[in-house]
Amino acid sequence: QVQLVESGGGLVQAGGSLRLSCAASGRTFSRYAMGWFRQAPGKEREFVSAIGGTGTSTYYADSVKGRFTISRDNAKNTVYLQMNSLKPEDTAVYYCGRRAYSSGISNRGVDYDYWGQGTQVTVSS
Repeated sequence: QVQLVESGGGLVQAGGSLRLSCAASGRTFSRYAMGWFRQAPGKEREFVSAIGGTGTSTYYADSVKGRFTISRDNAKNTVYLQMNSLKPEDTAVYYCGRRAYSSGISNRGVDYDYWGQGTQVTVSS
């Protein structure tokens, strides 16, 4: 059983920054791509960013491209999401997920088999 634990959320003013972390259990972390998704109140969960198992491939939603950076430290079993120039529309619960059976990136939630509990990000205007 894989456990994913997010941290780093909070309340920040528009234009500010936050760094989310997602720590994973298990010994095969580098074999799997990881992704960040978010869900705002009344909306469906949406893709934010993903990173391949080795960290060399990354992918971003258009809405965060140029503002967010995903990275991973396989020695620490951790994936990060650096969020800069935050906007009120970035307010959501952010979830990290582990790609099922693949180190290749995906922007589809159905391709992920394990999820964290989520961390709240609130951006005030």
